[in-house]
Amino acid sequence: MRPASSVIYLDWNATTPPHPEVLAAMQAAAEVAWANPASVHGPGRRARAFVEQAREAVARLTGFDARDVTFTSGGTEANNLALGHAFGDEAGALVVSRIEHPSVTRAAEGLAARGVHVAWVDPEPSGRVAPEAIADAIDRAAAVAPVRLVSLQAVNHETGVVQPVAEAAAIVHARRARLHVDAVQAVGRLPPEAWAGADLVSVAAHKIRGPKGIGALAGRPGLRLRPVLLGGAQERGMRPGTQDPLAAAGFAVAAGRAIDAPARYAALAPLRDRLEAALTQVGRAAGAAPLRNGDGARAPHVTNLSWPGWRGDELCAALDLEGVAASSGAACSAGTAEPSPVLTAMLGPERAASAVRFSIGEDTTETDLAEAALRMARVLSRLRSLPARS
Repeated sequence: MRPASSVIYLDWNATTPPHPEVLAAMQAAAEVAWANPASVHGPGRRARAFVEQAREAVARLTGFDARDVTFTSGGTEANNLALGHAFGDEAGALVVSRIEHPSVTRAAEGLAARGVHVAWVDPEPSGRVAPEAIADAIDRAAAVAPVRLVSLQAVNHETGVVQPVAEAAAIVHARRARLHVDAVQAVGRLPPEAWAGADLVSVAAHKIRGPKGIGALAGRPGLRLRPVLLGGAQERGMRPGTQDPLAAAGFAVAAGRAIDAPARYAALAPLRDRLEAALTQVGRAAGAAPLRNGDGARAPHVTNLSWPGWRGDELCAALDLEGVAASSGAACSAGTAEPSPVLTAMLGPERAASAVRFSIGEDTTETDLAEAALRMARVLSRLRSLPARS
């Protein structure tokens, strides 16, 4: 299923098209789950059953206990809740890499403004955050305040580079700190080893062909979260607000499908590689071969290419007119004039300004990718007369 029949959708990292089974489950739930799931009467209990079924499904997907799954409005809130849980009025330090999603980096900046000591870890040019750099950051931060939390994503949202979470977990735990892993781009795409050793894991339903507006933070037993929001006693008081049983019904189906999805995503690697080769050939023909951003272990469905002489946002706009959906950075940063902080930290602002991310999914075909390369050729031909800009 594609969002529109005329569009080649190559932005699966921004969001995934909801699976038909997810939509069917939500439609069926709408008939019986309209009540408030916090109500103790029959209609309320029927609504709550959908919420609890989703909790069990997310627990199976992430490898945590259902009692330790807290529903949120999505990955952003889950990340904010994870970082906020470690810092109340107590002194402490946070270690975070510079290539995290904005919902982590900006939450870290907010904590720094409140007096929390934040130690930033620079990535390697490959896009990988070295375990040794994490260890050094923890040790330096510990000289200022006890390190309470380290936050490291499992898969980078722009480059697809897989981070060394298991190695980081061993380092973090040896230093008596906790590890939060933003697994939003890893769950359903990579095996659970991608977030092995994490104490807290963030997930979002719409990245695994589920509905928007619902996500979860799963944690180790005994971790008491500090609410970001204040209100009622839902989610054991850790996330107040009326749960949406319809979204939960969709999340349950999406989470169930996502358990076996890594095998389907692994089969996409050859398609991704052929897309890279075709786009490189197109770029050479236009006078500037693209440069791949991100090396080493990568998720099998995403590539990020910089196009010397062009701006990434202009290329994406031109591709959109040709019926190809791609992006020049994180979807949540769309509309900003600044180049990607991730690629800037890796390779500098000039390389970042010319980047375009292509991410494919279960429904992407070889025909789609061949046509997308042809359309990129038309775009470059049309824009070739524009002066080079950084």
